[in-house]
Amino acid sequence: MSQLALITGASSGIGLELAHCFARGGYSCILVARRRERLKQLALDLKNAYGCDAEVLVTDLADPAAPQQLYLQVKQRQYNIDVLVNNAGFGNAGRFDRLSLQDELDLMHVNMVALGQLCRLFLSDFVCRGRGRVLNVASVAGFLPGPLMASYYASKAYVVSLSRALQLEFQGSGVTVSVLCPGPTKTEFFERADMQTAELARGRLMLMDSAAVVAEAGYRGTMKGKPLIVPGLANKFIVLAARLLPSGWSARMVKRINRRHR
Repeated sequence: MSQLALITGASSGIGLELAHCFARGGYSCILVARRRERLKQLALDLKNAYGCDAEVLVTDLADPAAPQQLYLQVKQRQYNIDVLVNNAGFGNAGRFDRLSLQDELDLMHVNMVALGQLCRLFLSDFVCRGRGRVLNVASVAGFLPGPLMASYYASKAYVVSLSRALQLEFQGSGVTVSVLCPGPTKTEFFERADMQTAELARGRLMLMDSAAVVAEAGYRGTMKGKPLIVPGLANKFIVLAARLLPSGWSARMVKRINRRHR
């Protein structure tokens, strides 16, 4: 039986392209997201293109019970996951006190709580077997304060910090933990966050990478066991600058690029 990758947020963007990368690399896939029809179409595309077996599990990770239920579904089917890809995530844009409280809570559940819970559940299995890989999808936003998207930037900082700590914790166990930190990417992210008119989405400050390019970098880095994967020289520069520049300057820069124009 081929190795098995479980990919959350697989219905579009980076998650969809990661599914193609793993299928092309000989993996079978468990595709997880909220949108059943998109997942079914992706499963068909993977089967036609690569002869890949793909199962669809419709799950809303904003539901606090969802990560445990997802894990139990996998165990009940007696699947042994070889790679866990925590890609599901979204952003809310606007001043913190004006955002919907429920939207912010959903963001925290999807971007942090569900990701951390899935890591905890599957890493135990990986350690018992002495092998396994985790790829957590974060962002260069995880290295910066994020005015006008405060919770999103903070959530990605959690993903970066958790992933890099876990990589060190599991050294020598046969288990690797990688974190993918792309910059702005051509996906549905900006529409979901209502940021189509922001400076960043309008492409004034930097060119965006394609989801396929980002996914390929993430896949290759994960296969090599790289702890930190930052695609593109411009994004590597952002991460370096975030470490060297005063946080107040970085925050003002981010606030400017997150502004929306009506």
